[in-house]
Amino acid sequence: MGRPQKQRIIPKEQAVFWMDKDGTWHNEHGKLEHPKIIRYFNQSIQKDGQGYFLCQILDDVEERVYFPYEDTAVFVVDLVRKGTGIELALNTLDAIALDPESLYINGDALFMETDDHLIKFSQKALAQMAAFLTDTPQGLALNYGQIQTIIHEK
Repeated sequence: MGRPQKQRIIPKEQAVFWMDKDGTWHNEHGKLEHPKIIRYFNQSIQKDGQGYFLCQILDDVEERVYFPYEDTAVFVVDLVRKGTGIELALNTLDAIALDPESLYINGDALFMETDDHLIKFSQKALAQMAAFLTDTPQGLALNYGQIQTIIHEK
């Protein structure tokens, strides 16, 4: 199947849903609860120069709905130990290797910055990370294997 011939763009000011700072989807009626809808939304997240949007193909039309979000639209939802490293499972259903040098703390949140996304750790992922964190005189540090990396604050 080729690329759709038409494109429908819905700006974030007209979106009827949004994502909060914890990665939770909402609409005018409140928090979205249905797991299949949440999964569909998360796996549909894409990004371009205008920001994050949900993308779907309806007949021959590609629909992009840009949506409001706080902090970021990409979250670590689970940690998976892979040999000598840690893989981060994202809400988008993608996975990425943990890069300790790209971690930073802002407020009470842990983030990892990549070339493509600013990624925030969910509360569940942050709790999983606690086993690898140590308070040092230089600040909070990630300990994994034989390496200790100081996590800087922004």
